[in-house]
Amino acid sequence: MLNLDYNLNSMRKKIVAGNWKMNKTAEEAVALVKELSSILATEFKGDSTILVCVPFPYLTTMKELVKDTSISVGAQNCSQFDWGAYTGETSAPMLASIKIDHVILGHSERRQYFGEDGKTIAAKVDAALKYGITPLFCCGEQLEVREAGKHFDLVRQQVAEGLFHLNAESIQKVVIAYEPVWAIGTGKTASAAQAQEMHALIRQQLAGQYGKAVADAIKILYGGSVKADNAAELFSCADVDGGLVGGASLKAREFAEIVKAAR
Repeated sequence: MLNLDYNLNSMRKKIVAGNWKMNKTAEEAVALVKELSSILATEFKGDSTILVCVPFPYLTTMKELVKDTSISVGAQNCSQFDWGAYTGETSAPMLASIKIDHVILGHSERRQYFGEDGKTIAAKVDAALKYGITPLFCCGEQLEVREAGKHFDLVRQQVAEGLFHLNAESIQKVVIAYEPVWAIGTGKTASAAQAQEMHALIRQQLAGQYGKAVADAIKILYGGSVKADNAAELFSCADVDGGLVGGASLKAREFAEIVKAAR
């Protein structure tokens, strides 16, 4: 019987998602998306999923701007609650009502600055799935955890806490993003070997919980300082299915080059 594992990376359609975080004025956001869509219209010939995850105030404007392009729009967070007295929050049904179909959940900055734990993130994953929104579920370790040799344990814990309450059908609707926290905004990047090692570990964990066929179908993105000059090497790794891009997504040319590397 032939071993087809080598081809699984090419069979999973890649995703390149830009996380704008809390950046850009409305005017700057419009200019960025217009420039990006213009570049991709002439230079991008692939079939990867391209996302820009923009601040909440710009979601509807961006949706209108990209409606005839290869770009889709995602959100950066959502509440675990559908409705209620939660001032300042945005819910999954609100996102669904404006046809947003991807949302970043469990980002390291949400965990660190807003105290989101595994239970909260699991509830947010449920909320997104309930309304047909694909969660980009983030996991990853801080520098001190990696230096202590506990990075595998922490990532396994985050994945189990956030996702393993799901059944096999639901877990396949989730995209996982591994983000080594020590490589976010620091200029440091995990080597391709380090990225592949962690992605393979996550896929192995998924296989142990759900079986190999389910694990092989799930996309796992790399999210630590992806740039135009390292994207192709990272995306060529067997278990890396694209990227969750931070700072580089705020520059149209840089982000377009990353998208083009996802072949």
